[in-house]
Amino acid sequence: MDIASLARLLILGAIWGGSFVFMRICVPVLGPTLLVEARLGFGALFLLAVGAVLGKHLHIRKHWRTYLLLGFFNSALPFLLFAYAANTLPTAALAILNAMAPIWGGLITALRERAAPSAMPLAGMLLAISGVILLANSGDVSMMPGATSAVLAGLGAALSYAIAGVLAGTRKSVDPYANAHGSMWAATLLVAPALPFFPAHSSPDAHVVAAALALGVVCSGIAYLLYFRLIADLGPTSALTVTFLIPVFGVLWGVLFLDERPGWHTLAGCVSVLLGTALVTGLFKNRSRPSERVG
Repeated sequence: MDIASLARLLILGAIWGGSFVFMRICVPVLGPTLLVEARLGFGALFLLAVGAVLGKHLHIRKHWRTYLLLGFFNSALPFLLFAYAANTLPTAALAILNAMAPIWGGLITALRERAAPSAMPLAGMLLAISGVILLANSGDVSMMPGATSAVLAGLGAALSYAIAGVLAGTRKSVDPYANAHGSMWAATLLVAPALPFFPAHSSPDAHVVAAALALGVVCSGIAYLLYFRLIADLGPTSALTVTFLIPVFGVLWGVLFLDERPGWHTLAGCVSVLLGTALVTGLFKNRSRPSERVG
């Protein structure tokens, strides 16, 4: 991995770790559906402006199926599920559940290849699942009303991201910008019909509007440009290693900006999930064989 790709990973981890803070700020006021539509709309408009400046085109007739698939699995569905979970779970828990995406990716790969995982990935999956169970039964989470459904929603969002990563990896002929921009508009259209049924909980103030704008422009528009560029440069598996960084930044931003204080169960669950993810993605194996490089 070159320096530029490593820098993109670090920036992306910091941005997506911060997205859970913004969700926690916005969801009590806007509700999950309106928040997600605002996030998608702001992101799509930002990418439209970028495309106008750079002279980029979507070629909708050629790639509309790709945009719909990625829009659903990489934006609409996971955004809604995480926004729902943000009603209940603290930032640290949301970020830890997000780190399950490579675990789901490993299971999807095993199913596609019709082969059982080898010993190390299997151990990693079991370790990560143990971490989620530890997190779900911690005092930070288990005492919250609706905690079980919130944890399941977070796991479903991570699964959706894993599916999207596989789909994006099979469509490398589409420009990374076009994937980000086209899928954002597709997701905006997919969520829009639900808006009349889920109005805002209350009127937003400037603080909430600014957080929603940051979610759209920074955590969606800019972040997706970085993410799809990483997929194009490194492949979906290596790009998903950003999930190692998201919990670290998620915990840090939650402590700094929301005054959250995660207990030892949450931190132990985080370590277990990240260690399991490292085993599934072969991080230790790659480190023991430095002659093999990605990218």
